[in-house]
Amino acid sequence: MKNIFIFSSIILVTCCICSLGFSENNNAPQFAEVSVHDPDVIKVENTYYVFGSHLASAKSNDLIKWSQISTDLPQIRVKNPLVSDQFYSEFKEVFDLIGNIDTWASSIIELNGKYYMYLSVSSWGSPKSAIVLAISDNVEGYYRYETIVLTSGFEEGYNPMIHPNAIDPHVFFDKEGNLWMVYGSYFGGIYILKMNPKTGLPFENQGYGEKLAGGFHAPMEGPYILYSPHTDYYYLFLSFGTLSTDGGYNIRVARSKNPNGPYFDSMNNNMIDAKGNSFDSYGTKLIGNFLFKDSNIGYVSPGHNSAFYDSDLNKHFIFFHTRFPNRGEIHNLRVHQLLFNEDGWPLIAPHRYSGMESYEIQREQVSGTYQFINHGRDTSPLIKESTYIKLNPNGSILIDGNVKGSWYLNQENQITLILEEKTYNGIILKQWDNGLKKEVISFTALSSETAVTIWGSKL
Repeated sequence: MKNIFIFSSIILVTCCICSLGFSENNNAPQFAEVSVHDPDVIKVENTYYVFGSHLASAKSNDLIKWSQISTDLPQIRVKNPLVSDQFYSEFKEVFDLIGNIDTWASSIIELNGKYYMYLSVSSWGSPKSAIVLAISDNVEGYYRYETIVLTSGFEEGYNPMIHPNAIDPHVFFDKEGNLWMVYGSYFGGIYILKMNPKTGLPFENQGYGEKLAGGFHAPMEGPYILYSPHTDYYYLFLSFGTLSTDGGYNIRVARSKNPNGPYFDSMNNNMIDAKGNSFDSYGTKLIGNFLFKDSNIGYVSPGHNSAFYDSDLNKHFIFFHTRFPNRGEIHNLRVHQLLFNEDGWPLIAPHRYSGMESYEIQREQVSGTYQFINHGRDTSPLIKESTYIKLNPNGSILIDGNVKGSWYLNQENQITLILEEKTYNGIILKQWDNGLKKEVISFTALSSETAVTIWGSKL
């Protein structure tokens, strides 16, 4: 479920008007910050757009310098550039049904020459929710109310332990051109419906659709499915925990050869069994709370992601909102590159995307001391602070001066690290460290047998 931070629109005014330029390095990326909670991405021509909860949105031409289109719409009657002045009257049908005049997480797709936006309307902690459709001729609006797509909590026999909450939609095409909508948050779990591409609505007689994961109030939400032509897998991303600074939000993934599952994590657990109090034993964890201490870069409760394969760049990206250590509930958008290890699992690059990523690394450049993060398996508000590991030229790994493992490079940019008898397969690359203000070598790697991700950032 999604919090409403009325103050965020005030905060991001100061965030988005300033670029983080570094005069001491003319090649440094010029980041510009925006705030969009639960960002859903679409690329139109050469521009990337993200749309999120409370009708917030932003755009960028390079994934680095972002500009705010609209800010969070608080629960007062104010204008938002995505919708017309008649927004509240146009959406009256669903607002009256739910008893709330706010919109949460959205999904947008180009369909029939128009832009279809699927919006969540709900109240905190309630399974009485709706996903509604709004349509625009222009990606930046106006989006006009069309109809209610799906409701939950009103139907006869509804059981919140086994039936879904109709929020957090993601509408997507599979590789065969079929249209789907995955959705759900807490309560009865994550479900998927087959959609009619002519209408943008579910085909009839599906009920809530097929269940993919969760149930019995397991804390998982924000489902997003990405197909990668590189691996021929569909990847189901989920956020476990809750979104506030003390909620332990973390991003996990499972995969399938079919858009409607079944989805398995890297330990070969079927996500259909991830329910109730056992939820934390499922899903391959990609990122949680962390802090690179030397760089002073860290995230708190990163989550509710979308993802995108850019065929023009031949790169995959992940988009999510995150909070930060010692900054309260302030949140900003982050974009990182998604990289695939030799086992076909997606991994998140440790540093935000800067456009400077490079894979031209010689073996002798790899040795040295790294800030090291082990993301673990837990859903916890604790921040995992970096320790140090040293990759020696002879292929050994030192921790606290003692040999604790080994490393070697595979073909191209693949790296394998063996730590405490666990094998981590990953990617090594050069990135921009925005804390140290320099280019560094970093790695991201996964132990498939434990579903644990580790990061390293060279000092």
